[in-house]
Amino acid sequence: QVQLAESGGGWVQAGGSLSLSCAASGSSFNVMGWYRQAPGKQRELVANILSSGTTNYADSVKGRFTISRDNAKNTVYLQMNSLKPEDTAMYYCYARQGILAPRNYWGQGTQVTVSS
Repeated sequence: QVQLAESGGGWVQAGGSLSLSCAASGSSFNVMGWYRQAPGKQRELVANILSSGTTNYADSVKGRFTISRDNAKNTVYLQMNSLKPEDTAMYYCYARQGILAPRNYWGQGTQVTVSS
């Protein structure tokens, strides 16, 4: 059974930095990435990265966040710089297996709070 273990997150003042990491059990994840959900809002994609290294970012985080992964460790990282109060949310790691019948696995979530 695939399990994702997140670490990082916490509280920071606006303009600060935080880093998240997520280690997945199992192997062969086509895509790994992060979603976030703020109170009263829908969950939105923050960034993801293919096994090839191709990355995709939400417009709101481009230039501030950097996603990376270590395929050997099945771990995905999210470096968050120049944080803004609007980045405050629960951040969820996910990992996708399969192409024809893809399946997403989710972490428990880690809270990121940015104060103004």
